[in-house]
Amino acid sequence: MQMSVLEWIIKLLREYWPQFIRGTLMTILLAVVGTVIGFVIGLILGVIRTIPKKSGAHEGFSLRFAVLSFVNAVLAVYTEIFRGTPMMVQAMLIYYGLTEFAGIAIAALPAGLLIITLNTGAYMAEIVRGGIHSVDPGQTEAAKAIGMNHGQTMLHIVLPQAIRNILPATGNEFVLNLKDSSVLNVITVAELFYATKLLKGVYYVTYPAYIIAAAIYLILTLVSSRLLRLLEKRIDGPKVYSLADDTPDILYTVRKSRWRR
Repeated sequence: MQMSVLEWIIKLLREYWPQFIRGTLMTILLAVVGTVIGFVIGLILGVIRTIPKKSGAHEGFSLRFAVLSFVNAVLAVYTEIFRGTPMMVQAMLIYYGLTEFAGIAIAALPAGLLIITLNTGAYMAEIVRGGIHSVDPGQTEAAKAIGMNHGQTMLHIVLPQAIRNILPATGNEFVLNLKDSSVLNVITVAELFYATKLLKGVYYVTYPAYIIAAAIYLILTLVSSRLLRLLEKRIDGPKVYSLADDTPDILYTVRKSRWRR
């Protein structure tokens, strides 16, 4: 008797739930590690690309200008390559290319982590740069006026505000990595899509297996989006402040203490 789609879904979940769990955990690992390290890479690159090339208003060509120009050119090439090519192509070039042309054999999981990290770092570099530029330039000028250098200004004034501004975009990158990690199945990384593709071949049923995978991806993205919104609200702090409520009590206490004296 032919089984319905729902019956196939129940059968696959009952018999192969450990494989779905392992694939889901691998997907989460790839997304978390790739986003965290990619964020650090993007933060460093974003700060470097905002360093002024000239320390003085009328300073001409100097070693500082030459070095920063070269570094910015290299970083621009890196970001454009990884933002302008599909992650699947990057996976094939890095995983198979390193072995074929450089003789460097790398396992599938480290290669997958490297690919998703470099890809995220390229996007985060531009996000961070935009976040830095979103901070009022007057704050940077005020910091310089009191004697802060570029590093101190970035660390204490600009970056705390920029990171808050780019938090939604960073969360969006994490959600994208949860889904885009599926392309790493082309280099045999055992994430959720790869596990689903293998299980699909057991009974040669496509629709039920990928319905399960789609449901898991949807749950992951919905939960992640909700947690990120809660984090944003936590960082924003309370919307209503009641600092003035304690003022009468303070004044009463001060007057009472003076009267006793």
